[in-house]
Amino acid sequence: MKYNPHSYQEYATDFIDKNPVSCLLLDMGLGKTAITLTALCDLLFDSFEAHRILVIAPLRVASLTWPDELRKWEHLSDLRFSVAVGTETERKAALKVKADIYIINRENVQWLIEDSGIPFNYDTVVIDELSSFKNHQTKRFRSLMKARHKVKRVIGLTGTPSSNGLMDLWAEFRLLDMGQRLGRFIGQYRTAYFIPDKRNGQVIFSYKPLPNAEKQIYHKIADITISMKSTDHLTMPELVTAEYPVTLSGKERERYDDLKQDLVLKLAGGDVTAANAAALSGKLCQMANGAVYGDDGIIHHIHDRKLDALEDLIEAANGKPVLVAYWFKHDLERISTRLKERHIPFTKLDTSGSITSWNEGAWPVALIHPASAGHGLNLQSGGSTIIWFGLTWSLELYQQTNARLWRQGQNADTVVLHHIIAKNTIDERVMKALRDKDKTQTALIDAVKANL
Repeated sequence: MKYNPHSYQEYATDFIDKNPVSCLLLDMGLGKTAITLTALCDLLFDSFEAHRILVIAPLRVASLTWPDELRKWEHLSDLRFSVAVGTETERKAALKVKADIYIINRENVQWLIEDSGIPFNYDTVVIDELSSFKNHQTKRFRSLMKARHKVKRVIGLTGTPSSNGLMDLWAEFRLLDMGQRLGRFIGQYRTAYFIPDKRNGQVIFSYKPLPNAEKQIYHKIADITISMKSTDHLTMPELVTAEYPVTLSGKERERYDDLKQDLVLKLAGGDVTAANAAALSGKLCQMANGAVYGDDGIIHHIHDRKLDALEDLIEAANGKPVLVAYWFKHDLERISTRLKERHIPFTKLDTSGSITSWNEGAWPVALIHPASAGHGLNLQSGGSTIIWFGLTWSLELYQQTNARLWRQGQNADTVVLHHIIAKNTIDERVMKALRDKDKTQTALIDAVKANL
């Protein structure tokens, strides 16, 4: 296929070409893979500034999206690439193939650098979904930092740079510029831009930005960072967000409140115990969805309110395909059972075959887990409605999952996001947290938005 770039794509490609360190905060659907590959082609064959390139991406994106884009466009036909995923033997064989671009999944970064026995001799590194390196304590971050000094050019790509607040940015930019802009140490960054927020004596649980800290941080990174929103550069379908509230009965509510107050819920089939605040949050989310794991791992049924709501929404779609996002395994089991009982055909999107059949319009209902299918997958051909059966605290996974349908290439005029919310439960707090986190992220993206 012939590549006819939009003006914003040409601008972004040129930005990568001109900057040895670049960070592109590109909204989902703007074609960041094609933009980056075009720049890499220029660096390899025009300016000769790149010779051996490594792309680090989420597993499905590494396996499917990057190879598909390389095969798709005519101007990339001269690029030789090798995908290093699979078993250790398969990965080693792929890394020994003569190629211009090597693609590996992020889970194998530590193996590549420390355990593969293959020299790390890449002069250019692309980190797709840079936000997956936001934690400086992870093995993947530490391993990549060990090899960072060998790399002459690095490109960071993401649509969700600060899904949990400004603190995320330090590790991401430490990888990009070796600490030039936000400091070499996380302690320096905290001291310069934050003050302790929630604490217990000397133990600090969280930090909040100092006055004007956001503006100062954005100014520091602006020279190597551009951001673009799809709504600024594309004619996007209208995005409609709706909440479908459900109400627990008196008995169901009593069980929920008992666990919330006492951290222990006694049921006929066994006990449910929450050891700490994090565990309690998870248990309450489960109960809001309609079931909860007991201490013995057995699933205890609480209510069917959300299943009834889901059935209503699917019926209201009147045959229009819907994508259902679930979070817990028992959500998947209970949803699957209900759909089978109602003779509603469905598939779980967990293989390339199921994704292809969804995009071909073969299924009225598809079930998706945000953590396994949040990044990089193109699902917009299969439908334009998402139903959130169970919510996630992660803004990144939430936005990325929504962007599977609300993106360039969506033929529908409107994309609809339904959220099934159990009233007066933790569901309402999760929705509020997602909205509050989005304020910080939106401020960052607006601050470094590219002026074309």
